[in-house]
Amino acid sequence: MKLPRLVRDAENAEGDPRGLVVVIGNFDGVHRGHQQVLARAGTTAAARGLGLAILTFEPHPAAVLGASAPARLTRLTTKVELLGKLGVDLVVAQQFDHAFAALSPEAFVDRCLVAGLGARVVVVGHDFRFGARRAGDLDALRAFGLARGSSGFSVDVQEVVGDEAGPFSSTRVRAAIAAGDLSAARAVLGRAHAIEGVVVAGDKRGRTLGFPTANLDDVEEAFPSNGVYAVLADRSRAASSTGASPPTAFARGVANVGLRPSVRRHDGGGGHPSIEVHLFDLPEDDRDLYGDTLRIHFVERLRDERRFPGLDALKAQIAEDAARAREITATHPLPGRGGFVT
Repeated sequence: MKLPRLVRDAENAEGDPRGLVVVIGNFDGVHRGHQQVLARAGTTAAARGLGLAILTFEPHPAAVLGASAPARLTRLTTKVELLGKLGVDLVVAQQFDHAFAALSPEAFVDRCLVAGLGARVVVVGHDFRFGARRAGDLDALRAFGLARGSSGFSVDVQEVVGDEAGPFSSTRVRAAIAAGDLSAARAVLGRAHAIEGVVVAGDKRGRTLGFPTANLDDVEEAFPSNGVYAVLADRSRAASSTGASPPTAFARGVANVGLRPSVRRHDGGGGHPSIEVHLFDLPEDDRDLYGDTLRIHFVERLRDERRFPGLDALKAQIAEDAARAREITATHPLPGRGGFVT
């Protein structure tokens, strides 16, 4: 699979000599609704001999405009991977800052869609608004596209798609993940929810229990609710003089999401949010993971997080969790390079 070209500003995109179908949206999660929109946009692009581009925004506009940005389902690099599988040629991660937010609707059209991308078809949602103070609407977008003549574009409006539980949306996925309902999240995503993080040193408590764990840092994606999960993992080696390695199939395992320590503290102290993963059957030369990136795919929730009165009870429960996770993950192939768990 060839990854789409990624640029950070529409004005630097250099368009495409064929012209482009440009789909505008956040595309967080690249869920089944996004997939259907891109399938239709790809059909349009192929029929007209155009390239297919995504215009998204980094960071999330809400984070710049003073609201609380939602938890991410996919970081930008993962989003690009997923979009490449759907035939996207170009991803524009437009820097969203106060200067960009202040652009008038017409300036947004001229700088980004016309001069930057050379759009011939623009695909948006039915509630799309653009420009300073969200002053532009669908009628304005159509009028701007028509007024640009041979340099202009037509507008396609995305249909809302869903299933018997409702429209497919990133909000719906976040709610399911927060509740630990992996099946409901998978129904919208079309794959298992995954997070990525860099392996860092922990307190090495797992080693003393016979279950060494990899502790992840720099996680951007939404954590599932606190608990214990059967997981699959792929790994990217730490960056070297030749750069970081691509993700490769790695291991099955069991993960704990929540607060440490798991053993009840008599001083009343609490823990801090964490994710730690015990990976099964690692060869001796694959056990040093510090600095590597793991992508953890959540297959099934095993139980709630809880505290234990002592180490013996904790070790017994971890052994039971690991045995269940082995059984569950044995029926799932490991995610390979560019792979995601369905």
